[in-house]
Parts: sequence; structure tokens; C-alpha cells
Amino acid sequence: MSRVMHRTGTARLPLAVAGDGCYLIDDSGKRYLDASGGAAVSCLGHSHPDIVAAVQDQVARLAYAHTSFFTNRPMEELADLLVAHAPAGIETVYFVSGGSEAMEAALKLARQYFVETGQPQREHFIARRQSYHGNTLGALAIGGNAWRREPFSPLLIDTHHVSPCFAYHDLRPDETESDYAGRLAAELEDKILALGPETVIAFVAETVVGATAGVVAPVPGYFRRIREVCDRYGVLLILDEVMCGMGRTGTLHACEQEDVAPDIMTIAKGLGGGYQPIGAMLASGRIDRAIAAGSGAFQHGHTYIGHATASAAALAVQRILLETNLLDSVRARGDDLAAALHERLGAHPHVGDIRGRGLFRGIELVANRASGAPFDPGLRLHARIKQEAMARGLMCYPGGGTIDGHRGDHVLLAPPYIITPEQIGELADKLGAAIDAATASVQPQSTAETDPSRA
Repeated sequence: MSRVMHRTGTARLPLAVAGDGCYLIDDSGKRYLDASGGAAVSCLGHSHPDIVAAVQDQVARLAYAHTSFFTNRPMEELADLLVAHAPAGIETVYFVSGGSEAMEAALKLARQYFVETGQPQREHFIARRQSYHGNTLGALAIGGNAWRREPFSPLLIDTHHVSPCFAYHDLRPDETESDYAGRLAAELEDKILALGPETVIAFVAETVVGATAGVVAPVPGYFRRIREVCDRYGVLLILDEVMCGMGRTGTLHACEQEDVAPDIMTIAKGLGGGYQPIGAMLASGRIDRAIAAGSGAFQHGHTYIGHATASAAALAVQRILLETNLLDSVRARGDDLAAALHERLGAHPHVGDIRGRGLFRGIELVANRASGAPFDPGLRLHARIKQEAMARGLMCYPGGGTIDGHRGDHVLLAPPYIITPEQIGELADKLGAAIDAATASVQPQSTAETDPSRA
């Protein structure tokens, strides 16, 4: 009997004992193709010798020194590298141990910025429905993931949410993508005006939505419109790239493809590639200078911020990513993956949408392809797909509640950047078989049913 409080109380999990590139291996010797990088974490695969060596070397030199007493070389070098390749205006980095901590830091920094600049009345955050920004109470409050929020709602700070940019469900038949982007920007502006522009701290968004809705990229021009609205009212733009950043979509930062720069950005997952727990908040020089001129320091901290060993691992990951032109591979293999998914699943009667960028792809499952109607949530199709995939030696990242937190099923794919064309073929074959088996095991809803979200 395990004494570990596992994520699920009933499932018997296989025991992972080794990693080999794009594969994880359990204690029976079974190999699993890691088609999701765990949770979009293992960007360079498993057991990369250069990263292992960097961690071993750092532990031998200095594993940890508390940052209230010392700085350390790998942290400083990693910060320099990140700022050198950051969006315009980003000048400082605050290191934490993961994505949720990074978002907590971002929320607190944004609030402190306005306190320091004589605007303490700014207290409201606006985010989007069907978003996810972490599982700590502050991050959970900002997020729009309904089922994650519900049990803890009495403990959450008041926040405000507007519509996601989710064209598959919400683009109207009579509007262009540009019209849709304008409509969403107007909705944000209306919310700011309703709250009072002088009271709003920031708008928070995932540049490409990850696990909650299954890899949803914005329509062209959306974030430029959002940036204009934020600038009009002095509202900060906080972009969450914990899952979609650090090369996952084919550029180092997903916002590069949107031609916008945030005031604050959060990163994690692909920052350290799973070799050590690490995340970071990146902030603009404008914010850093305001705090330096005021109280002089960010009023925040954790025991393990700027951890030397974690920083060394992330530094090795980022150097490999940048010095070996892996972003070119992400784009090329991303095209291969999209083609393979469309070939295997594009005509599947229960695949409604195949979407994404680079090596960040989502597949939405539907009971009725013509209407887009989802499966009955009680069938838990996403869980069945995961079970069928694991049985076939494939790790993918299915989720439920895709449409509104209750209805809808999807599969998220985020394989390592080192995946080969042959392994992409293996991925598509095994995933296709898993989806075939899972959908065959349930009774689809009537083909006459329609999806109100697309009406």
C-alpha cells in the first residue's frame, strides 16, 4: 500500500524507473512514448547527458545557498540569458520553483507596482474563462477553470473574467477573425470601464491556452487589440507562458508570434525541462525601476528562489535549445505532427478539431462532428483515452470540460523537441488506436443534437 497521497486515489500507477530520450520505462521494462512531455515539461526528453552532467557538477560545487545571504553564478547567468532573449522591455527575472509560484509572484508584483507609483486604489484583476494559471489560491482565483475553482471558491479573492479567444466554438458565422478579435477586445474594454479604469491592475492571459481547453491559439491580431486596450487605461498585461513558452510553439516565446510584449511574463515547464523544479517571472524595466525608486525591493520570497542546482539545470536546457537550433526542429517536427494527426484522425467521426502550433497540439473530441456537440461528460471520454493510450505505451494529456468547465473532451500533445519523424508516426498510430477504442466503448449522443456553444 502506497503512503503517497497520489493525484488519484484509486488508480494503480506504473512505477517509472528510467528515461531514454522520448521514452519513459517502467519497472517491467515497458516503454512509453512521452507524447505530452509529462505536462508539457520534458522539452529535451529524458536523461539528456549534458543536463545530467550540469546538475551533477553544480551539486558537487554548491547545491544551495539562501538568496537572502548570497547570489550564485548559475542563477545570474540564467537571468542574463533569459533577458537577452526576452520580449522588448523585459529587464529582470525572479526565479521560483514552478508555474503556480511564478503566477503568485506576478500578481503580487503587479499590485506592488501600483502601490509604489501612488495608485493603491488599483485592486482588480481580469482574466479569461477557460484559462488555467496555477493551483495555489491566488493563481486559482485568477484562472477560469471552473471545476478546479469550485471546491475552493470561498477561499479565493474576487477576480473578473471575460470570454476566451476560442474561435472553434465562439467565432460567429457572420464575422471574420478580425471582427472576432475586435469583439473580444471591446468586451475587455467594457469590463475595465465597468470596474473603473483607475481600479484595474492587470489583464492576465495564456498566450496559447494549454490544458484547460486543449491548445487554443488566438486569432490573428487578438493580442495586439488587447495590448492597445490595456495601454489605453494603464492596465498591465501579464502573459502566462508556463506551458506554451520556451520554444513549445516554435519560437522561444509564444508572444513573438503575436507581435506583442507583456509587462510581466511567467515561464516554467520548458525552462528546466523537468530536470529540476524551476519557474520564473520576467518583468519590464519600467516596473523594476518604479519599485527600486520606491520601497527598494519586491516584498515577496520563498526558501528555494534562485536555487543554484535548479538554475544550473535550466541554464543547460536553455543553452542546448538556443545553441543547437532546436527551434528549427520544433517548427519542422510540428508540421510533421500536424500532418500525421490530420492523416490519421482528420476524417475521424469523433474528431472535431485538430489545432495548435509547433510541438503543441490539441485534438477536440465530439459526439457529433457536424454540430460539434460534445460527449456526455459522465462518460469521461478523456479518461478512457488516457487509459487506452497508456495500455499501448503512449503518454498523452487528455482533459475534460473543454468548452465550459463541464462539457467537452480533448487531448493535448507536447512531445520533446528531439522527437523524430519515425516517433511521430508511432505517436499518431498509437493515439489513433486509443481514440478508436475509447470512442467505440461509449454510446455517442444523437446526431441530431446540437452544441449550444456553437449555435
